[in-house]
Amino acid sequence: MTRCPGACMIGPSILNSDLSRLAEECQRMLDAGADYLHLDVMDGHFVPNLTFGAPVVQCLREKFPGVIFEVHMMVSRPLQWIGDMAKAKVDIYTFHLEATTSPKDVIEKVRESGMKVGCGIKPGTPVQPLLDLAPLLDLCLVMTVEPGFGGQSFMANIMPKVRALREAYPSCDIEVDGGLSPKTIEVAAEAGANMIVSGSAVVKNDNPKQVIELLRSTVDKFRKA
Repeated sequence: MTRCPGACMIGPSILNSDLSRLAEECQRMLDAGADYLHLDVMDGHFVPNLTFGAPVVQCLREKFPGVIFEVHMMVSRPLQWIGDMAKAKVDIYTFHLEATTSPKDVIEKVRESGMKVGCGIKPGTPVQPLLDLAPLLDLCLVMTVEPGFGGQSFMANIMPKVRALREAYPSCDIEVDGGLSPKTIEVAAEAGANMIVSGSAVVKNDNPKQVIELLRSTVDKFRKA
């Protein structure tokens, strides 16, 4: 990624799209101004739902060779899928801290594969372990809903975790995922989030460009403050 760390990026979650028209939906999001595509990979173990894996990601990569792909790995064995996702030419591999007792091993293997690495925490997980790992990461993901299902309400009480990360690492990429919309973006942006994953609010809107512009302008307002 040739970009300044800490800059605003909006990544629609394509899991909320019409999956029978996945490539067309991705193009619609890119045309609306998306900076990257957030691909939710669920294994049916770490979270109850089952989505898609590397073959689908690889097919999308063939359609969109220059687009930043982040895979959000909601899987119980994050080490297992690194090679497949690297072959699919993923840019950012984001795993969950709760899924491994050896996060540094995951980070090392992701880097060796040529991808950037992110680590995420669920709403109930303390932020301190993520703070400790942050110097080794390209992004820190703070979930603002329970992972595994779309359409949940944004958890504003998680924002102290975002604020703690921003205060400790002023220029790092902090991603929030879950319930982000025009109604909730100001709280997240004020806390310090700069990478915004938005599902239903963008994907299911008749004017996604307008929503993305509003999300971006709000983040930029606080990042420049």
